[in-house]
Amino acid sequence: MNLRALRGLIAAAVLTVSIGFSPLVSTADNQVAQSKEQGKGQLRAGAARIDVTPAVNPKYPPLNEYEHERLYVRAIVFENRGVRGALIGADLSGIEEPVWADAVKKVAAELRTPIENIIISATHTHSGQPAGPPVSGPRYGTDFLAKVALQAVKQAKTRLVPAQVGYSTGEAALNVNRDVISPDTHKWTQAANFDAPVDKTVGVLTFYRTNGTPLATYANYAMHPVNGYLNGLTTADFAGATSRYVEQAFGDDVVAVFTQGASGDVNPRWLRTGTNVLASRSDVPITGYEMVRETVEAPIRDGKVPYGDVDPKVLRQLFNYMEAVGIVLGEEVIRVMSHTDQKAADPVIHGRQTMITCAGRTRLDNAREGVPGVYEDGPDVAIRLGALELGDIALATTDAEVYTKIGLRVKKQSPLSKTMYVTLANGKAASGYVPDDESYGHLTFQVLGSRVKPGCAEDGIADGIAQLISQ
Repeated sequence: MNLRALRGLIAAAVLTVSIGFSPLVSTADNQVAQSKEQGKGQLRAGAARIDVTPAVNPKYPPLNEYEHERLYVRAIVFENRGVRGALIGADLSGIEEPVWADAVKKVAAELRTPIENIIISATHTHSGQPAGPPVSGPRYGTDFLAKVALQAVKQAKTRLVPAQVGYSTGEAALNVNRDVISPDTHKWTQAANFDAPVDKTVGVLTFYRTNGTPLATYANYAMHPVNGYLNGLTTADFAGATSRYVEQAFGDDVVAVFTQGASGDVNPRWLRTGTNVLASRSDVPITGYEMVRETVEAPIRDGKVPYGDVDPKVLRQLFNYMEAVGIVLGEEVIRVMSHTDQKAADPVIHGRQTMITCAGRTRLDNAREGVPGVYEDGPDVAIRLGALELGDIALATTDAEVYTKIGLRVKKQSPLSKTMYVTLANGKAASGYVPDDESYGHLTFQVLGSRVKPGCAEDGIADGIAQLISQ
């Protein structure tokens, strides 16, 4: 056994201890299998999309006018030289740890590949749920995601064809940092901060058929899909609108998976139409101007006002806005797809995962924002990191909502220039939001609610992912 294979065997053993179950085929086994393959390899890829839109609630009927009113689970399966991988995305608010563990185990068994070669992520749409007022209970998708992800993978596997893969980036000025000091209260709050950092990169990994037509694309952008939060109707928000716009641009002969970048402190640049919907539900006068979102949202979020009806005209403006953002972002994805010149037909497929552990804290007060939190020492927090490589392309992952500066560091420190950073992927850390060290001074609800003590996660994530990729 060569030194590289031995290192892979050690890494696989460490991973097995970290996540609690063994992959069907170890990373080291894959490396050995690759070394035994003779001649030139040929990448193959296939993709599928399954509708998981919840049943109609007669009290809150859908408009049935927009593609983003439907939710999907999408899968891209690829293989080369006997090694397989999968990229799975769901139009859901998130994926709980046990749900991910169940899903990835089933998918790994179906593909006979290590779990390190699989990424399962959520778009984080805040309206990816049954229509109606918010209800307590398991997150939507908990009871079916593993089953549907497996179905999508099986369908994609039957559609494998010779392919090439390429990665390139674009840019979209649709997002804005949301940690800011209010000019009215002079306290930290959630609103647009145009002086704080934000990553405007649109990352696009695309699988092309050998005739040059696109087969599937895996897009990445950092922006919270909060436009439909508390609006009472099911929608995949701009993320789903983006995916459907790209798919329909190619006659639905393409599957487009949307993933979240480092968006823990990032919102859409414009929240006016979504705020107007909430105002309509709670009988707050709509001025036409941009209103303070937190002021309008809080009474509904806290259950202090009845969950009233919404003006259809106002709701349609919101849905038009989601569609518009999806069109703009989708056009940038298509532009990047159109000009990705460097494509590989024989990439080495290799995934790695590891866990970092940070000291935890338990919060003792419950203020929303604007005041220092009170804490005591809490349980240590484990955060899962991953790196899935297709040749010279790296897909880095973290199972939490990460702040912008950490995401920028991940890409800057990566040994591979073609690095996409996918968050809310491969499980759910018990961390809550993960701020960079400097942002712990921001008294926003994201920072105050974080269960991770400062001084660990930023370095741990950025350095840890760099080390995974450098192996």
